[in-house]
Amino acid sequence: MNLRTLTSLHFCACFSGVLAEAIEPIMFIGVGATLGRQIYHYLRESCNSNWIDFNAKGLKADLDSKLFGQHIATRIILKAVNGFMTNNNPKKPLVLSLHGWTGTGKNYITKLIAENIYAEGMKSNFVHVFTATLHFPHQSHYIQYKSQLQQWVKGNVTNCERSMFIFDEMDKMHPGLIDGIKPFLDYYEKLDGVSYRKAIFIFLSNAGGDSIAQTALDFWKAGQQREDIELKDLETLLSLSVFNNNKSGFYRTSLIDKNLVDFFVPLLPLEYKHVVQCIIAEMKAREMKVDEKVADQVAKDLIYFPKSERIFSIKGCKTIESKLDYYV
Repeated sequence: MNLRTLTSLHFCACFSGVLAEAIEPIMFIGVGATLGRQIYHYLRESCNSNWIDFNAKGLKADLDSKLFGQHIATRIILKAVNGFMTNNNPKKPLVLSLHGWTGTGKNYITKLIAENIYAEGMKSNFVHVFTATLHFPHQSHYIQYKSQLQQWVKGNVTNCERSMFIFDEMDKMHPGLIDGIKPFLDYYEKLDGVSYRKAIFIFLSNAGGDSIAQTALDFWKAGQQREDIELKDLETLLSLSVFNNNKSGFYRTSLIDKNLVDFFVPLLPLEYKHVVQCIIAEMKAREMKVDEKVADQVAKDLIYFPKSERIFSIKGCKTIESKLDYYV
């Protein structure tokens, strides 16, 4: 039975936590014990197929309908995640590095991936988010952070091999800290008895965003379509720019030097029409009546670059929720 069909079982959500806690210590004898364990695992998230079940069609549908203006990222994410999750014997963890300006969809992509792998989505106990300014705030403590990070990753993968780790604000992380988990991302069958090959590591960074935006602007000035931009136009430029940026968490990192990042995923700056799509999607999510005039007003209220042409939204879709509140 898949967890997503559990609604047919008439468990009251308000008592599920109480039931789970009550069932755990009470192990009935014989058949009762087996039944008790089954109910417990249905009520409490566990590292099994009831709670971790990749939905390839769902991910494709979400990327196609909810992520706007990102034809390169959509294609890479879908192929990378689908190929990895359907491989029963991967040789290494999946390692993705997402780069682009604020509001282009980096965090949103991780949310869509999580929601199509874990029944609990981003709330899953097997999805772990690290934010540089929150979890690693003091640059001088990075050696201590490195040790703690290693233990944290090891402990969580030991608990569930299908764990997902998200590292946000990589551009604000101490250079060298991320090298602490380099062995976990390599082609080792096991390290101290633990296999990391089925884990997913995702890095999010604004670093390289200016290079991506400049490439998109060059295409626009040359009269070329946005959709003509390909990964090959950006990937090498992107990896080199973050590798040589001494303010980036990837500065001179062995992750890049040893080619352990499977894909550098560029997120293109969003144009006016993409911002409008984001606003309309937000209206639908709030179950509001779609008002294109309001969407147009909100989109026009944002700041665009370059100032004269107003082509790309500086903050993408980052502030549309608060802007929409103002207009409605």
